[in-house]
Amino acid sequence: MKTMKYVVGVDIGTSSTKSVLFDTNGRQVAQCAQRYALRSPEPGAAEQDANEILQAATQTIATVIGTRGIAADQLLGLSLSCAMHTLLLLNSDNQPITPLFTWADNRSDRWAAQIRQQEAQNLLHHLPPAPSSLYERTGIPVHPMSPVIKLVWLRCERPEIFSQAARVVCIKEYVLWHWCCEWVIDYSMASTTGLLSLHSGLSDGLSGGLSDSLSDSSSAWDTVAMNLAGIQPHQLSALVPTTHTLAMQSPYADKTGVRVGTPVVVGASDGVLANLGVGAIAPEMAAITLGTSGAVRKVVSQPTTAPEVQLFCYALSEGRWVMGGAVNNGGIALQWARDHLVPYSMALTESPHQRRQPTASTYEQITALAQTIAPGSDGLIFHPYLLGERAPLWNAQARASFFGLSHGHTQAHLVRAVMEGVLYNLQSVFTALEKAGGKVTTLRASGGFAHSLLWQQMLADIFDRQIEIPTVIESSAFGAAALALVALGEWESLTTVGEKVVIAKTRSPIAKNVSRYQKILPLYSKLAADFAAHYDALQQIIGE
Repeated sequence: MKTMKYVVGVDIGTSSTKSVLFDTNGRQVAQCAQRYALRSPEPGAAEQDANEILQAATQTIATVIGTRGIAADQLLGLSLSCAMHTLLLLNSDNQPITPLFTWADNRSDRWAAQIRQQEAQNLLHHLPPAPSSLYERTGIPVHPMSPVIKLVWLRCERPEIFSQAARVVCIKEYVLWHWCCEWVIDYSMASTTGLLSLHSGLSDGLSGGLSDSLSDSSSAWDTVAMNLAGIQPHQLSALVPTTHTLAMQSPYADKTGVRVGTPVVVGASDGVLANLGVGAIAPEMAAITLGTSGAVRKVVSQPTTAPEVQLFCYALSEGRWVMGGAVNNGGIALQWARDHLVPYSMALTESPHQRRQPTASTYEQITALAQTIAPGSDGLIFHPYLLGERAPLWNAQARASFFGLSHGHTQAHLVRAVMEGVLYNLQSVFTALEKAGGKVTTLRASGGFAHSLLWQQMLADIFDRQIEIPTVIESSAFGAAALALVALGEWESLTTVGEKVVIAKTRSPIAKNVSRYQKILPLYSKLAADFAAHYDALQQIIGE
């Protein structure tokens, strides 16, 4: 009997790392997750401990292999998915001199605002062709999430730390260096830094395909972005394709429970791998992720930008780029509604009199409440910017609001409006994505909240598209595993992934609901634009 072989997809996220074991048929066998803290020592901060994440990634591999009793010769290799926009500065001894800054750290917001203002002035004072913006050069919006903007903040406000930086890395590079003793960064992660040129030299690097050779990649970094950040190419890791393969070294081979020399495929960012993991790589397909935050993305054949709404564009492989937008306010808005709008439900106690006592509400209870209200929430519209917003506003000062609230609205209306508002916001990103990247006929949804039947039907109705729900839950980890299976010769190409994805459910739009939402969406967008003009003034009042 042929011995089954396995790969591990390691997904390094903002709140936890998950290591997921897959067999060579793409079936999930086991998984292990380990959470870690997100710290905020001052307003706007969102920091983590890089070594805590390294330990979590290492331990989850050991656990997922050990609990299934996988022999060393059964493990073909590992591959990494990683959260985007992290930043870590190291000294000449490769020791961290900063915490790990996550995408959610907003302390560089005023520098992002200054850069946007300066770019706007440049456009006003130059005749066409105007100088290209940082976004058009790199595919990354000017926003405090971006590492290049964080570097400007550190250079200008914390020069005593910035001057000590010998290396500038993301968390994946830090983990790979400890495991494999090499400083490399894949083109996918590099294209999320705001430092990589979207055009110069990048296609050549991606066309390396499965080649493991390293070449001089300094020309791929954008000179304007590098000068703005105040760093040099020698401070950055060598650029490699997403299928580039390293080898696990001591002592981390022992710590992870694998053999020395076990292949470690560099992998890509979690966003692009979420598309790959649900098989949404055909031009007529898009992937929507609905977790605590959210995103909608599609694959395009060449680097593409959308200056009006500043959709991101990240590399995946030769001829495949992932374009889209991420939002801060996904399921976390429903969490807010659960905790503050409907914090308690009335449940029967076990007392003889069966008196009803308040208990903490569950998501199932409040979505059931929302389901009692007709689509459109009787004219109540919610803009979900509880945490500021990335796409489509790119405004960290944005704030949430209810519009159209009347005496006749109930808790149920408020909850449904919150759910609809989250999807209205994502739909506005989707509209811009179709305009820039082409028509989409099918959406594949993943993420914890995408498994709610009400969310699924709302998605179909608001987007007016068929929604497919794959069986795979850990889509980014599966995308990483798929890259490993291609890189290691088990699967022929990335198109094989689509053949392995099984669709569990399909939701089609309901015509009368679509008609209702089509009337609301233009009003939602107009209100969003009107409100955006006042967020800075509100912030000034709050800050007094």
